[in-house]
Amino acid sequence: MDRGYVAYKRLFRVHKSGAFFVTRAKRGMDFERLSSRKVSKRKGLQCDQTIRLLGYYPSKDYPDTLRRIEFHDEITSKTLTFLTNNSRVSAIIITKLYKERWKIELFFKWIKQHLRIKKFYGTSRNAVYLQIWVAVCVYLLLAIIKAKLNLKISLQTMSQVFAFGIFEKVPINQLFDKSKLNKLSPEFSNQLILFE
Repeated sequence: MDRGYVAYKRLFRVHKSGAFFVTRAKRGMDFERLSSRKVSKRKGLQCDQTIRLLGYYPSKDYPDTLRRIEFHDEITSKTLTFLTNNSRVSAIIITKLYKERWKIELFFKWIKQHLRIKKFYGTSRNAVYLQIWVAVCVYLLLAIIKAKLNLKISLQTMSQVFAFGIFEKVPINQLFDKSKLNKLSPEFSNQLILFE
């Protein structure tokens, strides 16, 4: 999870449930080092330590030990500090796990931008899955139509055209007739105009 979601009490609940977590450490985190493991500096690792949190609330919320891994990313020239309760896997695997988490963040950003999901209508796991899968299917159908008809317009414009002509009996290839599309303004919207 991202650094913004670090709550030691919640992390300790995850730890007690038998699961493991990987997160970024907060800046200015107060801790004491209990031990250190050898690291490969050429892989970007700076340190791999077993620590205990200091301070009244952090030490109360997470009374067990944590693993602190520092990694220098050559590409971004940033040094990142990770916390985990997993002591079995190598430090480099922990850094790679966090990097994979970023791909999930990018996927959700893509969903918001391309699938036009602004909010979930249901809160159950099934409802969320259903809404995402329906949106993905619609997106893929639009992409297939765009490829088959060799259209040069964006998928967003296509979805707006479909929304605009949803109740008309018009073949799909005629819906995207170039002469009709040219009449659409760049700010084309399916919003009805009340006054002219």
